[in-house]
Amino acid sequence: MFVFYFFAAVVIWQGFMSLRGGIKFLSYVRGEMAKPPSDFTPFVSLLTPCRGLEQGLKENLAALFMQSYPAYEIIFVTDREDDPALAVVEEVRRDFGPRSSVASRVVIAGEALESGQKVHNLRAAVLKADARCEAFVFADTDARPGADWMRALVAPLAQQGVGAATGYRWFIPVRGGFSSHLRAVWNASIASALGERGDKNFCWGGATAIRRETFDRLDIREHWRGTLSDDFTIMRVLRRAGLPIYFVPACLTASIEDCSFRELLEFTTRQLKITRVYAKHFWQAALLGSMLFVSLFFGGLALTMTRALLGHTYALPLILLSIIFLLGAGKAYLRLRAVRLPLQRYERQLRKATVPHLLLWPVTSALYLYNALCAALSRRINWRGITYELKSPAETVIMRHTRATETALPSRSRPREN
Repeated sequence: MFVFYFFAAVVIWQGFMSLRGGIKFLSYVRGEMAKPPSDFTPFVSLLTPCRGLEQGLKENLAALFMQSYPAYEIIFVTDREDDPALAVVEEVRRDFGPRSSVASRVVIAGEALESGQKVHNLRAAVLKADARCEAFVFADTDARPGADWMRALVAPLAQQGVGAATGYRWFIPVRGGFSSHLRAVWNASIASALGERGDKNFCWGGATAIRRETFDRLDIREHWRGTLSDDFTIMRVLRRAGLPIYFVPACLTASIEDCSFRELLEFTTRQLKITRVYAKHFWQAALLGSMLFVSLFFGGLALTMTRALLGHTYALPLILLSIIFLLGAGKAYLRLRAVRLPLQRYERQLRKATVPHLLLWPVTSALYLYNALCAALSRRINWRGITYELKSPAETVIMRHTRATETALPSRSRPREN
């Protein structure tokens, strides 16, 4: 019992520190959201890699055309002309063409040979940016930004010395279900790791802005060669250059979709495998932290129930476990209060998600442990129909394509613009 009490004290201390972090996160979000809109609006090239169909794709793409930003272009980029996402892209372009001042075009990047397909597509897209472009903004097709998203994301670049600005994804289940809610809670813990410490923040590829001058000066396009993760690579380059990453709470971006249990495991494990390769210290922290919590919390539940069945006293272990649970639930509540500010238009969905966020957070620790152990055993992932082996941060081996992404014709191996 002494061992249990000792580690319970450690986890309770961690819980208090986490709750303190939740208070800081809420305070930071409030402060940033209270700032007036910026008038720093240089011409921007919005780069949007596409591959395959996904839930809400048309609405997500339409949101890119509806930004309250005076001058920008959208470059949609994919590897093949027959990618089904392009039919949706063309439909949205037609819908907005007659009544939009936003220029848009499609770039066919060809099949990747030495890097992740998304990275390969981005390397092709940046070469096609308008000569007026002063900043690159990166967006993902599985997220739906609000109207002020781009203005808020670009604003920090006006500050001298800021390397990049970033937002993060917030999953909002459509129909709900255990797997969809568990993924949302799992992802939420990462969102609240961002904050005022620019030297500790990381980029998310679905909402990142960087000055073109910074991008070129640091030769990020070349650093992308051979990599799988566009955002982790940018983070590593900026940290080596001593440039901070500014977290913009207004750019917390909704991903409105559901998932199956298989998709949940595939997504979460892929994230930890990528993390192990590109930010090993994050992976180690996830492994050790989840191992300690799962052993203590779920082992403590088993211990408490066993003592109760045997007629032994169990009040103190139960009290300690209750304190641990309440501290975690408190952190989840503070996080939800914070994200309701930038995601006000999803207030109803966020309220419905309150109970899952308050109750499921211990299960996400078990999921993190599973993910981290999988990452320790294998560096192979499947991402949008392509199987990769992550040899190192600068070496990615493409193992297999699905039928939908068979080898492109030689004429498509070079970036081409439509």
